[in-house]
Amino acid sequence: MYLHMGNDVVIPLGEVISIIDLTEEPSELNREFLKTAEEEGFVVQLSDQPVSIVICAANIYLSPISAKTLYRRASSSEFGIRD
Repeated sequence: MYLHMGNDVVIPLGEVISIIDLTEEPSELNREFLKTAEEEGFVVQLSDQPVSIVICAANIYLSPISAKTLYRRASSSEFGIRD
């Protein structure tokens, strides 16, 4: 199955490690993690105003889609594409 992340980006669901909500102020640990990942070139920015972080095996995506919606999509075969 695959997960649509926004802006025509689709990733294999098996690569998703974590989905983090950004609607509240990120913790100091999350800010440090994002800064390091960005410096090392792992961050893929899908929006100027991201509302969630999706940590995957290869990249970290800043998505315009809410964490709640992404979780629901990941849990639902309606939005998944079977391989």
